[in-house]
Amino acid sequence: MEEGTRTKKTIFVGNIADDVDEAVLLETFSTFGDVIEVQIPPASTDPNRQTEEKHKGYGFVTFSSPADAQDAIDNMDLNELRGKVLRVNLARPTKIPLQPQGNKAIWESEEWLQRYAKPLAQSGGAALRAKVREGSHSTPEPGDSEDQDAQMAG
Repeated sequence: MEEGTRTKKTIFVGNIADDVDEAVLLETFSTFGDVIEVQIPPASTDPNRQTEEKHKGYGFVTFSSPADAQDAIDNMDLNELRGKVLRVNLARPTKIPLQPQGNKAIWESEEWLQRYAKPLAQSGGAALRAKVREGSHSTPEPGDSEDQDAQMAG
């Protein structure tokens, strides 16, 4: 099933009560059509942090057709379920950017280094190091803050 098609069939159900579980959502929303899947994210995935809450207060219901999903939205948004007013709308895909290289710094890539990094002699770093080693206190040129910083540190 394509991701674009799936999101139009999946609804977000917000502000669900603590005693609502997947079975309750299935029972409630199956009146609007064939439910394929019901998900309620757990409150905490860290076993060391036990909380009173069973879930995060929202869930997702996936229908077999977009029309059924729209019927559920039309009929259940701002309606009450177990003492709480629900917010029901189409689920949106998460906006987490995909990082093809994982969690590596951009300058760890050979392509980035070849394109942007300069040899030490061309970057001005070699001359700066030489001045610091010599203890040179020559007057820096206007706007040459790197030389000023180096002299203050030396």
